[in-house]
Amino acid sequence: MIDAMDKAAGLSPDDALFSARRFRPEFVQGAEECLLSVLLPANDHGLAASLRVALARRMAALNADQALMVEYNAQLADLDPTEQLLALAQGATDLDEPLATIARHVDLITLTPNKAEASDITRLAQAGLNNPQIVALSELIAFVNFQTRVATGLRLMRSA
Repeated sequence: MIDAMDKAAGLSPDDALFSARRFRPEFVQGAEECLLSVLLPANDHGLAASLRVALARRMAALNADQALMVEYNAQLADLDPTEQLLALAQGATDLDEPLATIARHVDLITLTPNKAEASDITRLAQAGLNNPQIVALSELIAFVNFQTRVATGLRLMRSA
C-alpha cells in the first residue's frame, strides 16, 4: 500500500526504495499515523482540519517542496477553506488574528528554528491559543518539516 510518504517522494511498489522502506514497517506505519494525528485528529482542540492543511501547505512552500504543495492544495480544496485560510496557505502575512501570529510562528520555526525563544510561545497564547492548541500546532510544524526532509531524502536516493 502506498502511504503519504511514498506519494510525496514519488515512490511506487516497483521501486527499490519502496521495498526498502518496508524493512522497517513500524516507521512506515508510524509516519502515516503521525500524519493523520496532526492533520485529522480525533480531537482537533479547536484547530480545524482546514487550518492544519493550510499550514501544512504553507510549510511545504517554505521548504520548496512542489510535490507536497500539490498534495496539500488538493486536500485543502476538499475542505472548502475560507479566503483567509487560502491566503495563509499561499504565504500571506497580512491576516486577521490569530492567523497572523500563527503564520509568523510557523514561518519562524520552519525557516529559522534556532531563533525561536520562549516569548514566541507567549505570543501564541496572547493571540488566543490555549496550551493544547500550542502543543497541537507544534506537533504539526514538527511533522510537516520532518515530512519534507524525508521526502526530499527519498527523492535524492531514488535519483542516484
